[in-house]
Amino acid sequence: MTQSRSSDPALPIVELAGVHLTLDSGAGPVNILRGIDLSVARGERIGVVGPSGSGKSTMMMVMAGLERPSSGRITVAGKEFAGLNEDGLARFRRDHVGIVFQAFHLVPTMTALENVAIPLEFAGASDAFDRARKGLEAVGLGHRLTHYPGQLSGGEQQRVALARAFVAEPSLLLADEPTGNLDADTGAQVVRLLFELAERNGTTLILITHDNALARSCDRTVRLSDGRIVDDGLGRPAQAPATVAAQ
Repeated sequence: MTQSRSSDPALPIVELAGVHLTLDSGAGPVNILRGIDLSVARGERIGVVGPSGSGKSTMMMVMAGLERPSSGRITVAGKEFAGLNEDGLARFRRDHVGIVFQAFHLVPTMTALENVAIPLEFAGASDAFDRARKGLEAVGLGHRLTHYPGQLSGGEQQRVALARAFVAEPSLLLADEPTGNLDADTGAQVVRLLFELAERNGTTLILITHDNALARSCDRTVRLSDGRIVDDGLGRPAQAPATVAAQ
């Protein structure tokens, strides 16, 4: 059988080509992304750094199909986003992408087990709760299955979020400042779990962080400034500044 493009390990899992994002504001157009070119290999761990407002989180949102670019091409796991409507993007995220946010984004009226089971239930998995239980056990929370987010510490909530992100075995995991709301020791534990789960599942990891030391723990570091990649971690020249017309 011929291997599909989406599962071909020789192809990048993420390809951004000439990605621009411009938003309207009362003061006029605001250029958030200014021609992003980035290729990420399967299984790679990428640390994304840059000052606040540099476009890090927006780039992640574009990769997840949560934000539409103004122009450019986005291909993730062999699927080009331009051909997908909102429902198609939602199904694609369900099947291929896990996301961990700084603010956890757990459903407060659901138990830890129910929160982790959500993506599996959306996918119609008959064993959603059994897999969710195993996912929580994998992050050391097998004893917290019936606890609600308000009954968990910040570190425990983020571990629930990690279990939810990994439970459907995504090929790509996007993490936006996953330790931003945690103390140093708890944050270090969460990062260790994040890396261990990515390694165990063969998941590509793109980690947005303000912590340069944490970024250096990844396979390479990508640096953004003013909506452009100024260093892709491969020793290539930085992207040229945007033209006056693009600005």
